[in-house]
Parts: sequence; C-alpha cells; structure tokens
Amino acid sequence: MSIVRVDFNEKMGKIKPVNGVGQPPLAGTDYSMFSYLKEANIPFSRLHDVGGPYGQNRYVDIPNLFRDFDADPCDPQSYDFTFTDMLITALVENRIEPFFRLGVTIENDAKIKAYRIYPPKNYLKWARICEGVIRHYTQGWANGFYYPIRYWEIWNEPDNYEEIEENQMWRGTKEQFYEFYDTAASYLKEKFPHLKIGGYGSCGFYAIDGSFNPEANSSPRYDYFITFFDGFIDYIKAHGSPLDFFSWHSYSEIEPNMLRAEYARRRLDEAGFRDTELTCNEWNCMPSARGTLRHAALTAGMMIAMQNSPLDSAMFYDAAISLNVYGGLFNPFTKKPFPAYYAVKGFGELYRLGMQVGVLCDLPEVYAAAATDGENGRLLIANTGGEKPLSLQTNGQKITLCRVIDEEKTFELSPLPQTLKENAVIYIETKKNL
Repeated sequence: MSIVRVDFNEKMGKIKPVNGVGQPPLAGTDYSMFSYLKEANIPFSRLHDVGGPYGQNRYVDIPNLFRDFDADPCDPQSYDFTFTDMLITALVENRIEPFFRLGVTIENDAKIKAYRIYPPKNYLKWARICEGVIRHYTQGWANGFYYPIRYWEIWNEPDNYEEIEENQMWRGTKEQFYEFYDTAASYLKEKFPHLKIGGYGSCGFYAIDGSFNPEANSSPRYDYFITFFDGFIDYIKAHGSPLDFFSWHSYSEIEPNMLRAEYARRRLDEAGFRDTELTCNEWNCMPSARGTLRHAALTAGMMIAMQNSPLDSAMFYDAAISLNVYGGLFNPFTKKPFPAYYAVKGFGELYRLGMQVGVLCDLPEVYAAAATDGENGRLLIANTGGEKPLSLQTNGQKITLCRVIDEEKTFELSPLPQTLKENAVIYIETKKNL
C-alpha cells in the first residue's frame, strides 16, 4: 500500500518558485497564450533563446537591443527596445516576472559561421549597455518602465565546449569569460546594489557521481563543465566579484538532478558563497517524451523534489510553442496544453497558497508535496513508477476537490482514486474542518 500522509499543522517554510519556465509561448507579436502562464501561477519566465530564429532577431539579446556596438550607451537613440518592451509588458501584465538573461541566443550552426557569440570587444562598454537596459526597464530611462525585475543573468552556457570552434555560446577561452563576468557583474552591482546580478547558466554537473566525484564513465565535455565551474569560482572569489545567484542547467531525470543541486550548493558554500542563491533555470526530464503521461509525471515529480532540495528557484525549459521537443508544455499544432502543463499548473496552486506542510510518502517512485494558507490545503502527487494502491491521510482536513492526469483524464475532476496508475498525477484540494 502506498501511503501518503499530510500534516497540515507541520509548517516547513515557503513553497519555492521552482515552477518557473524558460521562454514564454510567444507567437510573433501575439501574447494571448501568456494567460496560460498566469492561470498556472508561473512566477518567472527566463528570457533566453527568445532572440533566436523564432524571435526574428528582435527580442531581448543585447545585439538586438543595442545594434551598433560603437554607438553611445548613454544615448537613448542607440537602443531599440520596441519588441522587447511589448514582451516584457505582456509578461508583467500576466503577473510573470521576467528573469532577464543579458547576452545572446545560442547559435546552433556556429560551426559553419558564428555571429554574436564572440566575447564583446570591450567588456566595460558591454556592461554600460546593460546598465542602459536595466535602467530602461526598472527606472523609467529612455521612455521606459518601473517594472520590479530583480534577476539579471550574465550570459548563458559559456562552458558549452572547451574547443572554441565547437562552442555555440562563447567563442573565447574560459579565462576570457571569467574576466568578462567580473567586469560586467562588478559594474552592474555597483550601479544597482538592490538588484540580483549573477550567472552564468552553467551547462551542468553531469560528471558528478553519488560521492560528488567525477564519474568514471564521464566524457571530456562533461569534465570541462566542472573544470570551467571550478575556475570560475576560484576567479570570482579571488577578485571579489558579486554572485547574487548561480544558475545551472540539467536535462537528466529527477534523482540525478537532486544530486547535482546538492553538489552545486556544497561547492558554493565551501568557496564562501553561502548567500548566493541557487537556480536550475533550464531543466526538463526526458524532453523526448513531451506530450505523454510519462513527461507529466516526471515534470510534477521534479518540481516536488526541487521543493525539498537546496535549490531556491527553477525554470522548466521551456514554454515556447515549438516544434522542438524542448517546448514541452504546449502542442505546437493545436496550441493546446500538453499534460505536463497541468502538472505545472497543479504545483502552481501549491505555490499560490504559499506555506509548505509536512508530507510522508513511503515509496521512492512517488513524489508528494502539500501547502496551506492556514485554512485551505493543496496536495500534488506524482507517480513516476508502475501502478500501486493509494492510501491518503489528510490529518482530518476534508477533501473538496480532486483532479487526475492519467490515460483517461487530463486534469479533470475525479473521485479520489484508490489506485495510483502508472505515470499518474493527482491534484487535491482540502479545507480545514471548522
């Protein structure tokens, strides 16, 4: 018997914003699908890859916002905010905070020719350009806005490959990136001490095994991710560079991802960065399974596991309307949600209530988390294994609603199942007995 026991009196801290997403469901200049994110109570949308082929080189990327690097960064006329203004405004209107990546979109065909992924020719000027972008969106500069955008991420995956000609994100050495980050982060933190400046969107820690040691079957590329990270931490520690948050990525399944979160937290703490927030701002368990119950169960299970991990936040990659398998929340042909969207929506209801409460779950393939606002309760259960009987105990609270994602239902109302079907997700609402 699979027992899930909820104690709504055991307060465990806030539900974390681990239900963020990568690029939003943008369709040209049609932002209507952002309402799906609002409905699911999505806290963040990380703005990376928005400036690529689907964005038609109009959005977010620094070369899109500041088209002539030789122009004056103090002159508002040097910037082109037109389309990014529309995007940011649409997100804010739907109560989604932009997690703003300062940098460029990946160039997947860089082996043929690279365009924008070279190190900026003047690191300080690049930082001053970013200053203009931040002032525009947070301080009203250049006919701008006063949006509460807190997180500003410097670059993305500069560790993509050690061989410079193979790297699709940074056509420079790791040492060049360390200096670049130090210059930009130090400048921006001085100008905006109240904002969170960090990076660097690490490719991740796939080379680490259960003892936090390099795996024997790792690859030179995965080993380089660790080498790059170690060098980065050593450099910014020696130079006193700000690191308000450290971002990293992973496309493994749940338990390996939790191991990597623990590793990143431990390494940051050992280096003295105990106050640095930790965000996995690209993750997707088995993206090739998108549109399936398996993907929905893994997505729900991953968010639940992240809630109980050292992570401070996380963002699913991604919510785009895309033919690419990484666009895992929406069917690109029908524009309707995949089952994984409803898993995210279910967790969003826990996030809405705010306070995590104690849950005892006795099987490793079943993940469960619950929340309360003092009167109402929410519970999300994900079965990432085979079918098993379910016994639910809610500490006296009355179950008022149940929704199920399985082979018969897609987040539809249902009586509480007595059986957890394979790859099923169950969302439950309760109310305190008065």
